Amino acid sequence: MDFSALLDPSLLQAARHIYRTYYEVHPDQVQRPIGIAIDRFTHRGKLIFSGKPILLPQECFIPVGQLEADLY
Repeated sequence: MDFSALLDPSLLQAARHIYRTYYEVHPDQVQRPIGIAIDRFTHRGKLIFSGKPILLPQECFIPVGQLEADLY
């Protein structure tokens, strides 16, 4: 499924920034996140590493595959 058509471009940009910052700060981290839960209004997000994310009503989930596809 193409999530980029469903998401606000500013949400994708904020999620990419969170993802990129994580890897800059933790370059030797082995565990790979499955995605990012991001708030639609504040654009604050958290990396999700396992399981199904439980989201608040104002949050959406962006899979890491979507972020990596957009980075390359």
